[in-house]
Amino acid sequence: MNTASASSPLISHKFADADGVKVFYREAGDRTRPTMLLLHGFPSSSHQFRQLIPLLAPHFHVIAPDLPGFGFTEVPDARGYVYSFDGLANTLADFVDALALKTYSMFVFDYGAPTGLRLALKHPDRVTGLVSQNGNAYLEGLGDAWAPIKAYWAEPTAANRQVIADAVLNLEGTRWQYVHGVSQPELVAPESYTLDALLMERPGNKDIQLDLFLDYANNLKLYPAFQAFLRTHRVPTLVIWGKHDPFFIPPGAEAFKRDNPQAVVELLDTGHFALETHAGHIAARIIEVIR
Repeated sequence: MNTASASSPLISHKFADADGVKVFYREAGDRTRPTMLLLHGFPSSSHQFRQLIPLLAPHFHVIAPDLPGFGFTEVPDARGYVYSFDGLANTLADFVDALALKTYSMFVFDYGAPTGLRLALKHPDRVTGLVSQNGNAYLEGLGDAWAPIKAYWAEPTAANRQVIADAVLNLEGTRWQYVHGVSQPELVAPESYTLDALLMERPGNKDIQLDLFLDYANNLKLYPAFQAFLRTHRVPTLVIWGKHDPFFIPPGAEAFKRDNPQAVVELLDTGHFALETHAGHIAARIIEVIR
């Protein structure tokens, strides 16, 4: 018989129909508690929260979906889905409504930031708290690792598209994102980057990812609107970043205080996927700041 304890709550693995998409999600915790949405980034999925969910579930109702193009979410070919950040956000908004979530705090990471902040712009009064773990909303947060992607934005040629594909859309490129800047890379479980790379090999998925890389330029145009939300609403905010992240660098974390002086900003001695090495610490800080 399966049972759960406070230290090891059960996690359900479910699908919800939203926006013509079969959205896979993980759910844990008492539904009468405040809801926290966990929004993953590239190239991962809700799997990246496998250590965090059990730590948060005694305190929150936790929902972690896989965005279209990632994880186990299924997008029918007949849907004619357009893979853009507007598209991801529209699906997320329908998903939230399908689950009848009226209020929620959000944990945003990487791609989860422009997706979740679009949701916040659509329904600002629903957002009760914000955790940004290397989830950027400021130009100064873009590190040097964006150079080939910026070249792709400027000239979206087949050659520049192939440069991105060769650099990151493979097992070694994915592993690098997980272990770069990590002082003890042996702490990073190999199933993390291996699963991401495996799912990347599904037919058509690399083109999906390259389309999203190109569309990321449109997120920068929305940074002023994201910042206005942060400045206007000033919900309890924890900005907790791996400071060795080559993509989203520490000035982007510090910038949150410009629009919300009450934001708690903390830099950790790790890389992009900070949950791989600091899940326990991050969970404790979330519980302290957001509750």
